[in-house]
Amino acid sequence: MTTDLFAGVAVSDLPRAIDWYERLLGDVESFDPNDTERVWTLAEHAHLYALLDPERAGSSVVTLFVGDLDGFLAAAAGRGVTPESQETYDNGVRKALFADPDGNEVGVGGGPA
Repeated sequence: MTTDLFAGVAVSDLPRAIDWYERLLGDVESFDPNDTERVWTLAEHAHLYALLDPERAGSSVVTLFVGDLDGFLAAAAGRGVTPESQETYDNGVRKALFADPDGNEVGVGGGPA
């Protein structure tokens, strides 16, 4: 059985969110299923979407795990998006925490350097 994951982030201003997430994620496939959502395909069967929902905006938490965290961070910084904080766990796994314009938390993790 194939499963697709769609992780949603509630936002108050969809065009502003689209700009921010596109700068964070870079050149990934995206589509608009309707006039209140944008979906980014991050990997086969793995999607992140922004949903216009002002009442719930700012309370979402999402974590992505990438193969090259340093490369991801450098590319995002080149597009003007930098993490609010970074941490390293006892096993060497690293995580960078970003906050979108509404305050939603987007963690991006990776293996040891």
